[in-house]
Amino acid sequence: MNNLFLNIAGALSEWLAGFLSAFWVGMVMILVKFVAIVVFVLLNVMFLVYMERKVAGFFQERVGPNRVGPKGIFQIVLDVLKILGKEDIVPAGVDKMVYKAAAYAMFVPSLLVFVVIPFGQGMNALDFNIGIFYILAVSSVTTMVLLMAGWGSGSKYPLLGGMRAVAQMISYEIPYVFSFLGVVMITGSLQMSAIVEAQQGVWNIILQPIAFIIFMIAGNAEINRGPFDLPEGEQELVAGYHTEYSAGRFALFYLAEYANLLLMSAIGATVFLGGWQGPLLPGWLWFIIKTYVLIFVFMWARWTFPRIRIDHMMHFNWKVLLPISLANILVTGIGIKAYEMIRTMGWW
Repeated sequence: MNNLFLNIAGALSEWLAGFLSAFWVGMVMILVKFVAIVVFVLLNVMFLVYMERKVAGFFQERVGPNRVGPKGIFQIVLDVLKILGKEDIVPAGVDKMVYKAAAYAMFVPSLLVFVVIPFGQGMNALDFNIGIFYILAVSSVTTMVLLMAGWGSGSKYPLLGGMRAVAQMISYEIPYVFSFLGVVMITGSLQMSAIVEAQQGVWNIILQPIAFIIFMIAGNAEINRGPFDLPEGEQELVAGYHTEYSAGRFALFYLAEYANLLLMSAIGATVFLGGWQGPLLPGWLWFIIKTYVLIFVFMWARWTFPRIRIDHMMHFNWKVLLPISLANILVTGIGIKAYEMIRTMGWW
């Protein structure tokens, strides 16, 4: 079971090699892996919409979806049909090219980042030796997409939401990046598979607990979920950067939020919770379990803490989170040098 998907990929590759050259076999296999990632993300996003409603119901002491299918599991199907059946309205004052492009571009950064996530041992579409750097570079493009949506809508509420998103995501990007530096210093690699293999004895959450907490807080702000959902604060901005979107284009923003939640949890499971490492169960199943544990923690935070004020959010980032992340890097460096000195002296 541990090598189930690798064996399927190997069998498909051998079958293709019967009538294609090695170059085209490689290209087709990359395409197959990308399609598999898209299917995995879409299926999980649909389930996360249902899971979020059940978790919200639990924390608010109500039942949640329970009428359509067993435990309300088919409620998401009706939700999809409802939103796709709505009229696709393009307001008169929008910049049509920017307005439409933003909706379709919202999903792209998440899907591109998933190609370097190891779902199990040897189960990543691409294994870059600069995996962490690639993730940070590609995921930061989401900031521009949100600004495009706000600017292209030609309305003051989406514009304010887009500007809030840029301010928030750029500010929290710094401690978010710094939370990875301690792990990179310990493992000596930016490659995602190498980071997982380095956790065979001890997970990074044990070696870098402060960095993990910073990652969870800054990561929550990066994906604009509560209590950091100010870019779409409905009491002040109606719905923020996607106020003017409807029907299928609104659905793309809605689904992208859950794709980003899945991605952030997958990154956390890989970097801090040992990725595929675990006893008895297949590695890919351990990866999914750890990812869903972090998803539940993100949902727990959203439905427990109230939305904070934007000045408090900025104050917390620049005067609390950033100094702690810098101090964590300093302590990690001192600890690594002390460990090397002890090993050199033969004391351990």
